[in-house]
Amino acid sequence: MNYSALLLQSGLDKFDAQVLFSHCTGKNRAWLIGHGQDEVDPAHVSVFNPLAARRRAGEPVAYIIGLREFYGRDFVVNSSVLIPRPDTELLVELALERVADGARVLDLGTGSGCIPITLKLERLDLDVSAVDLSPSALIVAQTNASRLDAAVRFYQSDWYQALGDARFEIIVSNPPYIEKNDHHLSEGDLRFEPRSALSDEGDGLVHLRHIISGACDHLKESGWLLCEHGWDQSAACRALLVEAGFQEVQSWRDLSGIERVTGGRLA
Repeated sequence: MNYSALLLQSGLDKFDAQVLFSHCTGKNRAWLIGHGQDEVDPAHVSVFNPLAARRRAGEPVAYIIGLREFYGRDFVVNSSVLIPRPDTELLVELALERVADGARVLDLGTGSGCIPITLKLERLDLDVSAVDLSPSALIVAQTNASRLDAAVRFYQSDWYQALGDARFEIIVSNPPYIEKNDHHLSEGDLRFEPRSALSDEGDGLVHLRHIISGACDHLKESGWLLCEHGWDQSAACRALLVEAGFQEVQSWRDLSGIERVTGGRLA
């Protein structure tokens, strides 16, 4: 059997098969193209097949290889944290457009740390902090900060609880926003991700309400709050921001044309 046949017989999507093979053998896609008709090395089969079996069982590729790219950098991930997604890069871009030099930035519910670490590495002048309730998630975030040499402060906190009277120029968050009965929670990659990072076990707005209502006590004058949310939650988030006294309230669309981030500026 040759390498092309090995990947084909794995029963996986071509891209997934190539990623797993490259991860476990160190052979990149160019090598696979050039050696596709070569006889398979039994050592490669022995390491590839178990990983392919995990993927066929539904485990996300990111958890299998322990990495996911975000904003051009590889972040360590495991089942303690949500897998970073391209949609969230919009949140980073919007924040970068609104932060002044040396601004204090807060990320709520940091998970892997991909948001605050990216903000810090894109703008070394920023003073960046991040919180998460999960100790295991914070270990992952701190690991990523160390690997990528990003000076971010991490706190274990139930949203704002551990921050005292600290105030920031901008607060960003990608909180759990999936409604508790949403069928997607039992489908695809979501089955393997931490439910606490996906759902608020309510109507999908529980954490967003808390973040928005509490932001007034932790934003400096004219500070911005930006939140990622579900595909159908933009109108509700705008209403919550207006009710809390924010101005310039608006929503921004992701690459799929879905209103994915909503934010406003504190009056």
